[in-house]
Amino acid sequence: QMWEEAIALGKELAEQYENEMFDYEQLSELLRKQAQFYENIVKVIRPKPDYFAVGYYGQGFPTFIRNKVFIYRGKEYERREDFEARLLTQFPNAEKMKTTSPPGDDIKNSSGQYIQCFTVKPKLDLPSKFHRPVSEQIVSFYRVNEVQRFEYSRPVRKGEKNPDNEFANMWIERTIYVTAYKLPGILRWFEVKSVFMVEISPLENAIETMQLTNDKINNMVQQHLNDPNLPINPLSMLLNGIVDPAVMGGFANYEKAFFTEKYMHEHPEDHDKIEKLKDLIAWQIPFLAEGIRIHGEKVTEALRPFHERMEACFRQLKDKVEKQYGVRAVLSSLDDRRGSRPRSMVRSFTMPSSSRPLSVASVSSISSDSTPSRPGSDGFVLEPLLPKKMHSRSQDKLDKDDLDKDKKEKKKEKRNSKHQEIFDKEFKSTDISLQQSEAVILSETISPLRPQRPKSQVINVISSERRFSVSPSPPSSQVTPPPITPRTKLSFNIQSNLELNGMSSSDIPDVPPPLPLKGSMADYGNLMESQDLISPTTSPPAHQRVSP
Repeated sequence: QMWEEAIALGKELAEQYENEMFDYEQLSELLRKQAQFYENIVKVIRPKPDYFAVGYYGQGFPTFIRNKVFIYRGKEYERREDFEARLLTQFPNAEKMKTTSPPGDDIKNSSGQYIQCFTVKPKLDLPSKFHRPVSEQIVSFYRVNEVQRFEYSRPVRKGEKNPDNEFANMWIERTIYVTAYKLPGILRWFEVKSVFMVEISPLENAIETMQLTNDKINNMVQQHLNDPNLPINPLSMLLNGIVDPAVMGGFANYEKAFFTEKYMHEHPEDHDKIEKLKDLIAWQIPFLAEGIRIHGEKVTEALRPFHERMEACFRQLKDKVEKQYGVRAVLSSLDDRRGSRPRSMVRSFTMPSSSRPLSVASVSSISSDSTPSRPGSDGFVLEPLLPKKMHSRSQDKLDKDDLDKDKKEKKKEKRNSKHQEIFDKEFKSTDISLQQSEAVILSETISPLRPQRPKSQVINVISSERRFSVSPSPPSSQVTPPPITPRTKLSFNIQSNLELNGMSSSDIPDVPPPLPLKGSMADYGNLMESQDLISPTTSPPAHQRVSP
């Protein structure tokens, strides 16, 4: 669950995948994992392991641990008693020490084995990138990870004992342990390289305690704002222990110990510290108010009397503190934390269907409701769907007589009428069938061009316009073609045409030769035409065409 470390390694891999190996598939998978890690950091609550200081004293231990102190990282939810039992199984002859103070030389030089074990608190060392306040869910990782300094506080009483107020003369003797490497590392335990001790005065201890209490209230309030499903019991215990003076006495003990004229007269140098303590007491009220508000929203009916008593105690405490130390108001920090998770930057596209941009298909389907989009219908011409005329046809093909044009128009009208009948039937159906039938007409009317033919394979065949082409066979007798005259009837027979070229009927082979390959776009003029078989200017209708 050390997702922060996994993200750091993932960034190194991403650099390789993106700029060295160009493996974008692995890169995308890695980035998805990193996104999940970031989400886990914010949403998943990780257990905080305890750290233990273990000293091995006596000459009976191996040299690499003899008279040395190590910091161990415990397992998840492992208590000190369980850790000690696990530790003593490795050294069954060792004796457990009862005190936490450093042993004397008599124990260090003895031939036995003495083990000293106690819990230490890791000291937070935030990375430099956190230069501004961040969420507690992010900071909580660094409270128990990447730590190298650990502290152990032991209370020491100095001066006369005050039975009414034990905080007045309670000093703190704090021992700082610095390990060789940060924990956790490749091992779960590292040797302590340096140890030093500091003393905390009673007033400094009170300031530190109030600061920790305020931070604890604030962090728990933030957790409940971010996750409303958290159990309410820890919040109830925390608030009741601070608000109800019958439980812990509250900060009234600090007032009796440090806010008296006697203490100020004896310790004039602590004036600033006293003002700081008063300020912390005043700031605790808005944090408690927010916590009690959340507690009231989530409390069950069974705990309603408990909540009402806590509210009554808080009202008395609030009136007293605001009267003596002033009013403090939390700015928008709690409100910001309530919505600390960034909202999605993706906006839903909720335009009405009438104002939404239409696709080509939808536009055409809508236009078909009012204006027919089929060929042959009103407002449209069928000619664009017909095969286009050849660009390089001979001029005589273009100059047909009036009779040919009349027949072409009659066939076109006949075809248009059939298309119109088909369209009238299909227009009542859905747009989908309309589009599909339109595609069929396009595929039927447009036919591919024939492959070109080389000039060397052109046979000697004369068309109805009396044109000649090159033939590899020897020429027959020279016959002057008659002049072209207007024809009233376009009907020819093969016998007369061949005789005009000097060939008799006996020269006609039993099997006709294959059609010659086309040499150019104008070579359709070389083919003989028969009005009974082929129309001069138009291709046969789609429904009358026969495949070869």
